Amino acid sequence: MNGAARTVPSRLGARRREFLRKTIQPVDVTRAHGLGDLLEQFRTTSIQARNLGQCLEVWENALTDPKRPTILIGLSGPLIAAGLRRVLRDLVDWGVVDVVVSTGAIYYQDLYQSIGGRHWIGSPHADDVKLRDLYLDRIYDTYVDELKFEDTDRVIGRITEEFPRRPASSREFLGFLGSRFPDPESFLATAARRGVPTFSPALIDSSIGIGLTLYYQANRARQDRFILDAVRDNYELVQILSASPRTAVVYIGGGTPKNWINDGIVMANYAFGREGEGHYYALQVTTDVPHWGGLSGSTLDEAQSWGKISRKATRAMAHVDASIGLPLLAGGLWQHRSRWRGRSRLRFDWFGDEVRIQSARAARHSSGRKSRAST
Repeated sequence: MNGAARTVPSRLGARRREFLRKTIQPVDVTRAHGLGDLLEQFRTTSIQARNLGQCLEVWENALTDPKRPTILIGLSGPLIAAGLRRVLRDLVDWGVVDVVVSTGAIYYQDLYQSIGGRHWIGSPHADDVKLRDLYLDRIYDTYVDELKFEDTDRVIGRITEEFPRRPASSREFLGFLGSRFPDPESFLATAARRGVPTFSPALIDSSIGIGLTLYYQANRARQDRFILDAVRDNYELVQILSASPRTAVVYIGGGTPKNWINDGIVMANYAFGREGEGHYYALQVTTDVPHWGGLSGSTLDEAQSWGKISRKATRAMAHVDASIGLPLLAGGLWQHRSRWRGRSRLRFDWFGDEVRIQSARAARHSSGRKSRAST
């Protein structure tokens, strides 16, 4: 106990200094003037705070890259039930995402609110048998109205009668649905108004699928009916990826949206002749973990072995509940909006299942030249 303190052998000094270059900086909330400042401080802390701060850094790098990457966001989980409807709407409205891929449930909960449904504060300890008797459904600590869900299913079925009677992708159908709801708070309606493509590769695995089943029931004897063409979804996504010099991905949760976007870049590269590697920027906020082997929790490093994420990619992954992580990231982006405010939006001109992409600014200039030439 009273022996001399140990000293590090000189031969280890240089090796130690390689590891001991940066110290953890205590968070000082008194000098954080917004979420962006707080998340920047997180970058020099530890555990998931550092990871979340790095996620914001990756997203901002993608937004300010002069090569103008196409940013795709993949969404899963009960995000709207968690109160994030306005956050999702704002991300689309601000132009910090260019393409949305989501589970059908998130779009459905958005439509449910557009026709007057609400998400109510509940309890995870409620008596679920009593809730069933009252036609109330529980999403952990949130209640929804089963009767209003049924109304939403029927509204979707009726609106689908107005859609052209032919095969179509989820992107085309969801854009149509969004255009039918003038709700300014609607995530889907805002995407339709802004021309942001919205995909759902597993659309029928949601209550939107129930509405489509009602439509099918009423039209099954007809040959000329709307048919959801899931393979066309693949082709349309690959058109977008192939036309993008760089791509960035934001994964909130995991599931089918994450896998589908990642598979898309592989298809674009080896089957469609896209030059380059996988996604150049990647960030994920998830509560899933990698050691069970599932894709939702698989690391972005693992995706590099598949060619889904570029070997040169800037990437970050935070194991944080999306109901916490996504509002923090959105708030950080908003505080730092002067950094990306000049970023141009993309304009997607669809010709059947083919797309031409250009910046909205260039499209306006082109339109102006044509107008002057015709006068």
